[in-house]
Amino acid sequence: MFKQTTAITAMNLRAIPQRLGTSWVIVIGIAVTVAVLVSVLAMAQGFKKTLASTGRPDRAIVLRGGSNAELSSTLSRENTLTIMDATGVKKDADGKPLASAEMVAVVALQQRKTGTAANVTLRGVGPKAFELRPEIHLVAGRMFQPAVRELIVGKSAVAQFKGTEIGSRIAFRDSEWTVVGEFESNGDAHESELMGDIETVLSAFRRNLFQSVTVLLDSPEAFNAFKDKLTTDPTLTVDVKREAEYYAEQSKQVSKLLNFLAYFVGGFMAIGAIFGALNTMYSAVSARSLEIATLRAIGFGAGAVVVSVFVEALLLSLIGGTIGAGVAWLVFNGNTVNTLGSNFTQVVFHLTVTPGLLLGAIFWACVIGVVGGLFPAIRAARLPVATALRAA
Repeated sequence: MFKQTTAITAMNLRAIPQRLGTSWVIVIGIAVTVAVLVSVLAMAQGFKKTLASTGRPDRAIVLRGGSNAELSSTLSRENTLTIMDATGVKKDADGKPLASAEMVAVVALQQRKTGTAANVTLRGVGPKAFELRPEIHLVAGRMFQPAVRELIVGKSAVAQFKGTEIGSRIAFRDSEWTVVGEFESNGDAHESELMGDIETVLSAFRRNLFQSVTVLLDSPEAFNAFKDKLTTDPTLTVDVKREAEYYAEQSKQVSKLLNFLAYFVGGFMAIGAIFGALNTMYSAVSARSLEIATLRAIGFGAGAVVVSVFVEALLLSLIGGTIGAGVAWLVFNGNTVNTLGSNFTQVVFHLTVTPGLLLGAIFWACVIGVVGGLFPAIRAARLPVATALRAA
């Protein structure tokens, strides 16, 4: 059986160049399917990675109770002072808490590629914000000054939105703000933001309430004591989350949508690829009907014929899947894109094509090949020897 299978399979594969046109139907169909699937999943992976990298285990974020995002939260000045003085908050050398009471707002900027308007997050931060987040550092220009309408802009935002270069003026709330610096933050969500002095931003938006407080804890283990202190305080109604947990929740809905789109669109394309494989393999079996009948007549078993058809379909699918995965990695990996986050503002992130995505896509390509080769293989096994010889 093994010798028969090896002989027929080798003969079948050597004949592929004679059916090159029809074989390319399988290869191209599966390559396109895999490339589309990987590209959309890479968006979901990149978005999730960007938000997940924003959090640290020794940082916590506090919102008003029942709020699921900063835009829907409000905290009074008295509440923010209580939060900053809570148990577990790390102090600097002067004994001041490493915490930042912040507000976020939405400003409209034009996208560089399309010229269309996009919502971008403006974050007002306190004086301890950059000790609290040491990963944020300037790569050009200088830091904004308190009580002056100046901004620093994230590296990713500069790449995606017009008018964000150093020296540019951004108009909103009946005033102009000057961009004085550009920062990076290890590719996290803050790189999509504009940042300015909290009191100046509050004044421009005629507000007196903060929306969140982010604190640096003495250690990751101090979180439970910090949370218990705030949630049992009768003067407060707040939700306390680890920063990593908060940003993971922010990415959940968008990641689900992107995954759904990937498998929905990819599913339809996979069905098309399966039909292409079926058609091609049926054609291959029909063209080889005399050859198959002759082999059966001289003693080759049906099992060897079935395996040869399967191997051809699987090989063509593997080639198509590998090409599609390779193209997806070359074209999409590392590309910068932006999409709406949970705050209805644009989050800039990099498409991330991981080895796991590539291997998974190649696996599904092989599944398509196996399904596409199933019925033609059964037909080849059941092909009546006498009928095929008489027809020839």
